[in-house]
Amino acid sequence: MKMKAIVYTKYGPPDVLQFKEVERPKPKDNEVMVRIYATTVTFGDSGIRSFKFPRLYWIFMRIWLGLRKPRKKY
Repeated sequence: MKMKAIVYTKYGPPDVLQFKEVERPKPKDNEVMVRIYATTVTFGDSGIRSFKFPRLYWIFMRIWLGLRKPRKKY
């Protein structure tokens, strides 16, 4: 079964966001699935997507989020 999602495969401006149909995740035995109808995009979300961080945090954020592109694949 598929679901609609906004995904990005590289860091950058809002143009890198793509509207796609992706496979719906299957919850494990000890998990539940929650349907989200709407959400917000915060300043932090925008900062992570554009990858604009103070110089001091840059290398740590690169290691945590992915060196060349985001870690999660959709």
